[in-house]
Amino acid sequence: MKLHIITVGEPKLPYAKLGWQEYYKRLSHYHQLRATHIPDKWAYDTARLWGAAGNAYKIALAIEGHQLSSAELATFLDKRSLEGRELCLLVGGPEGLPEAVIQTSDFAWSFSKLTFPHDLAMLILLETLYRASTISAGVPYHK
Repeated sequence: MKLHIITVGEPKLPYAKLGWQEYYKRLSHYHQLRATHIPDKWAYDTARLWGAAGNAYKIALAIEGHQLSSAELATFLDKRSLEGRELCLLVGGPEGLPEAVIQTSDFAWSFSKLTFPHDLAMLILLETLYRASTISAGVPYHK
């Protein structure tokens, strides 16, 4: 499946940079992967965010979105892969995504009701996608 990760900003803290690199590499074994980092100054520019996403199936990361277990995420991704569309996951800036992006996305996903630092949220995204991909592939990483 083609996955496009769009983030406002990019990981800045050393642990997040290393984690991003590690899980990006791991995830690329399962998917055609690309990332677009939108500069912070465009964090609330809905047109720019949607322009970067193109015609993909758009998933907005939002605290008020749907929560999924790792197994549910694996099933969700498997169903999306059958549609043949690129999947685009959007991570907003430290203040989140514009409400218009959340409301017009195909799906709003929440990691948790907890609030995470921006760098950590980007890392969590890649790790959860990797975990779901290993579940689908039957690899024992999940345990």
